[in-house]
Amino acid sequence: MKLNDIRDNEGARHRKIRVGRGIGSGKGKTGGRGQKGQKSRSGVAIKGFEGGQMPLHMRLPKRGFNNPFGKDYAEVNLGMVQKFIDAGKLDAKKVVDHEALKAAGLARGGKDGVRLLGKGELKAKVQFKVTGASKGAIQAVEKAGGSVEVAEAKPSEDEKKNARREANKAAKAG
Repeated sequence: MKLNDIRDNEGARHRKIRVGRGIGSGKGKTGGRGQKGQKSRSGVAIKGFEGGQMPLHMRLPKRGFNNPFGKDYAEVNLGMVQKFIDAGKLDAKKVVDHEALKAAGLARGGKDGVRLLGKGELKAKVQFKVTGASKGAIQAVEKAGGSVEVAEAKPSEDEKKNARREANKAAKAG
């Protein structure tokens, strides 16, 4: 056997059949789609259709609730903050805010800010600037000699619209 004799096994590679290229190809005219009907047309996807029977995704019960006004906070525990300070990934002397936590890789996501939670133990004196904090977290930080500044969350689009609507009503009435 030589390198120039190496070949694929028979049938390992086969060319794609080009459909709709004349009667002599064996896949001409309708291109293997049969005659008429929705499936013979282009741009059709019948996903989940079960021939008139109620589809599975409609037969199953609905579960849960998705709050359209819910806030998305990155939740950070004090124990993890202490761990990152000990590892040198977070600087305890500077103000620890969303950007600092994100840069350290501690706060993932959280488009509405960071919420500080009291799980774990904090020994370092740290000054936090966050969107929200639990009572236990605030007590633990103050016990360690630090401080927590809870900044006001930015109002959502719906809250802005409602405020404008109320202002317009007040202007018309007055």
